[in-house]
Amino acid sequence: MRTLGIIAGSGTFPLTVARAARQEGFRVIAVAHEGETHPDLAAEVDEVTWIYVGELNKLIAAFKKAGVADAVMAGGIKKVRLFGNARPDLRTLALLARVGIKKDDSLLRAVADELASEGIRIRSATEMLSSILTPKGLLTERPLTANEEQDAEFGWSLAKEIGRLDIGQCVVVKDRTVLAVEAIEGTDETIRRGGRHGGKGAVVVKVRKPQQDVRFDLPTVGPTTIEVMAEVEATVLVLDAGASILLDKALLLDKARTAGISVLGR
Repeated sequence: MRTLGIIAGSGTFPLTVARAARQEGFRVIAVAHEGETHPDLAAEVDEVTWIYVGELNKLIAAFKKAGVADAVMAGGIKKVRLFGNARPDLRTLALLARVGIKKDDSLLRAVADELASEGIRIRSATEMLSSILTPKGLLTERPLTANEEQDAEFGWSLAKEIGRLDIGQCVVVKDRTVLAVEAIEGTDETIRRGGRHGGKGAVVVKVRKPQQDVRFDLPTVGPTTIEVMAEVEATVLVLDAGASILLDKALLLDKARTAGISVLGR
């Protein structure tokens, strides 16, 4: 049986990854973080080790003991934990001294390099688990109207451009007008902001940044995204097919159908 390690952060993404991995035949070994990771993860994996943020040696030891050669990162770790609930060991302190903590990607790449030096490769969840990827095509029954098609095309070009500029992943558009562009607040708040500017009938587009390291950060949506869209009466969600993740896919699509929202993988 293949073994997959999960470095689990916050949110439901670690649970989704664990379920998908077991469905695809993996033995799943998780390292979870106290104060961050959902406790339900323990029931979704074969083994779990709980650590505090910064205990890098303990993380590596848990994976090596279980024979983990491939691992994925799932879920975020709040930077505030580095100053509060963290217990950095000497290896982590040395790593922070080298790269600092201002840029998430730099820190995550440094962690990945540390694990690689111990024979543990950090892989993309999309590379390992095809079932959680957004497929291409219309995922719900209601086809887009001609106007929505035009907005989807318009929003796609804009989203790719703001991604290239490393601004965000998501835009909200209507009638070829930009209602909101994602910044630091995240997708759900971007959708709400777009709704305040006349979001009824709006199209939400979320894409992968061209320079994004797919091991650490891919566009992710879940049922809550659909709920927020329903709040502001947005009608279409366009996602990067093969390069974005659907959390709780069946529930997400069920909520979209109920709300009359079309979901499109492009």
